[in-house]
Amino acid sequence: MPIPGTSDFSHREGVAFVSGGTGGIGAAIVRTLAGRGTDVVFTYRSSKEAAEALAARTEAEFAGQGRRVRALRLDLREEEAVADAVSATAAEFGGLHTLVHAAGPHVPMVHLSVVAPSEFRAQLDVDAGAFFTLVHAALPPLRESRGSVVAVTTVATRRYPVRDGLSAGPKGAVEAVARALAAEEGRYGVRVNCVGPGMLTDGIAARLIESGELDDRALEITRHNTPLRRFGNATDVAEAVAFLASDRAGFITGQALGVDGGYSL
Repeated sequence: MPIPGTSDFSHREGVAFVSGGTGGIGAAIVRTLAGRGTDVVFTYRSSKEAAEALAARTEAEFAGQGRRVRALRLDLREEEAVADAVSATAAEFGGLHTLVHAAGPHVPMVHLSVVAPSEFRAQLDVDAGAFFTLVHAALPPLRESRGSVVAVTTVATRRYPVRDGLSAGPKGAVEAVARALAAEEGRYGVRVNCVGPGMLTDGIAARLIESGELDDRALEITRHNTPLRRFGNATDVAEAVAFLASDRAGFITGQALGVDGGYSL
């Protein structure tokens, strides 16, 4: 018996474009979207081997569906390169029906008092600035397809954990831009939503645990503050992204869905 939602995108012309495909969350999104019936083009900045391996593995996994998965090296800060990449992708695949922004560098957990203004501006550029650059380039084909945008942000925009301001601030800007775009682009049939992950066992959270920035006590406090008393994983986030991007969420726009085990309550 087929799993509900496995054909979410099989009726849509064009491709899903995912930024940051080699991250823990990004890779899960790539695999999930391909499994739901769409070709996928994903970007990476430097992890060429990981990107090519993900593309090959995902294509092989869904070979029976004839899925195409392409890795594309791209610096989202380069406005002209981003515009060219989105335009070329839409032309090659016959349109663009979904845009997912899952890119973002490792962000250390530090008090804002020790963050230099230049460092904060740089984080705004690689996060909120990159999101706007990508969406701006994608709006024409998304209007044509009456498509969907989903940005991966953070639950910290709703319940702030100490030392997370360098991440939460720029991602709060992403959510504000997403709401503005939802209000303005709805008349073209374009929906824009966000998914805010809580504590996960992979992705950035895993790197924070490995680096020691989140110690056992911090993890226990976070677990205690999470009603489900456990952490999620990248697949939990990818499922939420796929839902919001699909027609099953056709009357949902301008929202930020927390995938956080209840942490933001």
